[in-house]
Formats: sequence, C-alpha cells, structure tokens
Amino acid sequence: MPEHSHPRPNGGTAALVVAAGRGARALTGSTPKQYVPVAGRAVLAHTLAPLLAHPRIDHVLVVRHRDDQALYEAAVAPHAGHTKLMAAVAGGAARQDSVRLGLAALRAFEPSLVLIHDAARPFVTAEMLDQLFAALGRNAASILASEMTDTVKRIDERRLIVETIPRQTLWRAETPQAFRYQDIWRAHDAAARAGLSDFTDDAALLEWAGVPVAVVNSGGGNTKITMPEDLIMAEARLGGKPGGLPDVRPLDVRPLDVRTGQGFDVHKFKPGDHIWLCGVRLKHTHGVDAHSDGDVGLHALTDALLGAIGDGDIGQHFKNTDPRWKDAASDQFLADAVRRVRARGGVVTNVDVTVLSEAPKIAPHREAMRQRIAEILDLDVSRVSVKATTTETLGFTGRREGLAALATATMILG
Repeated sequence: MPEHSHPRPNGGTAALVVAAGRGARALTGSTPKQYVPVAGRAVLAHTLAPLLAHPRIDHVLVVRHRDDQALYEAAVAPHAGHTKLMAAVAGGAARQDSVRLGLAALRAFEPSLVLIHDAARPFVTAEMLDQLFAALGRNAASILASEMTDTVKRIDERRLIVETIPRQTLWRAETPQAFRYQDIWRAHDAAARAGLSDFTDDAALLEWAGVPVAVVNSGGGNTKITMPEDLIMAEARLGGKPGGLPDVRPLDVRPLDVRTGQGFDVHKFKPGDHIWLCGVRLKHTHGVDAHSDGDVGLHALTDALLGAIGDGDIGQHFKNTDPRWKDAASDQFLADAVRRVRARGGVVTNVDVTVLSEAPKIAPHREAMRQRIAEILDLDVSRVSVKATTTETLGFTGRREGLAALATATMILG
C-alpha cells in the first residue's frame, strides 16, 4: 500500500475514525462489520468518503484493531494515496482506549479541532458536517444526535410503570462528535489516569470533565450498522443491487474471542417474609441475611459476567462494608457488569442460572425471572435460562437454612 502523506503540523481539523472493534452483532462470516463490502466497497470506505471530501477537514486518521492490517488496507484501497489519509494506528482493548491512542497519535500535529467518528456510521453527509462545525463555532463541543420519537417509560422492579418521561428532552447520541482537540485530549488523559474506562461515548467523557456539549439534529438518517439487517439496509441506501450483499469471506481472520464465565453465591435465611431472586420479589417464610437485597441469582450472574472478562468479582466492586449498598437492589450490580462487558466491546449471547433451594418453588416465577434478567441484560429472553433444583434434603439448602445459585454467561468480546 502506498505511503500516506502526513498532515502539516499547523493546527487545522482532524477526523479520528474508530475502527478497532470486532462488530460481533453484525458479523457476516467472521469479518468485522466495518470491513464488510456493501454496494461494492467496505463500510469503512463509505464512512471515510465524506470526511476526506469535506474542505474543513485537513487529515483523517483511522484507529484499527492490531490484527486487522490486511483488512484495513483492502478496505481503504479506494482512497489509497489520498493526501488527507494518515497511516492507521492500532487501537486498544476498549473503544475508550482506542480513541485515546488515536488522539495521542495526533498530538504531534497539534490540530485545533477533532471529529471523532465510528467506522460503522457510513451515512454522514456534508450538510451534517457543516452543521456540526457551525455548532462547534458557538460551543465548546457539539455532537450529532437524533430526537427520541418513541414514548419512554420508567418502570420499577415489578415491571410496573412509574412515570412517562418527556421525550422532548431525550436524544440519541451519534457520531461524529466534534471537540476542541486540547479539551478532549485532556479529558481522555485525565480519565485514563483516574482508572476510568466505562464511558459510552466521548461526549460523556467531556461532560464528566465539566465541558458543556451542544446537540445538532442529524435528522434521523445517520444510522449505525449494528445488526445483520442493517447491512441489508445499507446495501440499498448506498446504491447496491437488491440481494447484492455478498457472502463475505474474511481476508485475515482470527478466531472469535468467545468467553464463558461462571459465578456462585449463597446466603442463609433470617426472619422475614420475602426474598429477592433473579430480580423478582417472592413471598417466603424467611428473609435473606445479606448486606444488599441478597439476590443469589443476580449475584451469581454478575460474577459470571465479571469472570468472563477477568474483572474481579462482585465483592470487589460493591463491598459489603460500604453503606451505599445497604439493602441495595441487585439489578444495579448486574447492570454494572453489563456496562463493563460493553466497554470492552463485548456482547452477551447467553446466560444460565440454576437455583439450589428446597423452597420457595421457582417454577411459578420462572418466566418473570427470565424476563427480568433479559431486561437488565438487554437480551432476548430466548437467550436466558433459569432452572432450579433441590439437594434431596442434604446440606444447608436441604435443611432449609439458606439458598444458593450457580450461573454461567457466554459472550463474544470485541
């Protein structure tokens, strides 16, 4: 591949395109979604085109996965030799790491402004970019976003509606997101030094740093390719032929990073009239002796997710000596584990919980438990299993002194 020209070190605007993820939810064969050919070109090539063509953007840098050099070179071949396109740099384990490494690579060129964009959003237009730059001229930072059109409900642990949230104040964040380079670099650097790695986008990180961020309405057409059906939609929108999406075969394939974790939790009974199990409140002859609500099912499942990504255990992140977690609902522990998985580019594909108990009986509540776990994990209920067994009156569970749960979780990491 020909050498790319380096931008002049005199400020200007850089566009940083994050293409280091594995795109497990939209996999065709084993090719990450940013490299799947759509309408004759890789998704990444479509994403780069409006950035390279825009007169306000001086240079474009792609952050790729360390194993994707061959895939990257094939994808950007239509733009080979473009004077704005810099040589790609390798990303990190999570998106936030990849952005920070990309920003670090730009430091030598001291851009005044930087746009950060996801490789899987190929529908950005020149008009969107113009509006983004105009907003950045009036604000410290600006992002593309779309208005929420669905009615949004907040519910309680029983899945009953608590309130209807005014959707006029809710927007879906998109990319590109535009910043003053020094602001976003300092925020990323500070977060890394503080050991914070679970920000869901760069705007959230800048908000954490105390910098206000403006929203620009994208008009709803700035779709991100996430699921296989999105690739079919993209084929049509980008001018491909009906049924023209190829059966993709990767150029340089590494095995999928499939992880499985396991978890176990146990609590003894105490005087009371209910227990929490797999996110559902059950009437019982006893309560559970625990610092939090003592939900052994969600505790075991939380440890299974944390185990799969090698991120300690529930006790490490939510200490039983911390008053913040006194009587706390365990769904927030599981939700935190899910955030940690997603921060590493992971997608949970299946979970299985087995409860060990003589009583209460689980069967009447099994579907409610499956639904609640699926809701917390944002997973189809068909991928959630809840089972129960007794220990034939043996041991502490057989003597009805307490209950326990085992859990496994399977995921694909990006």
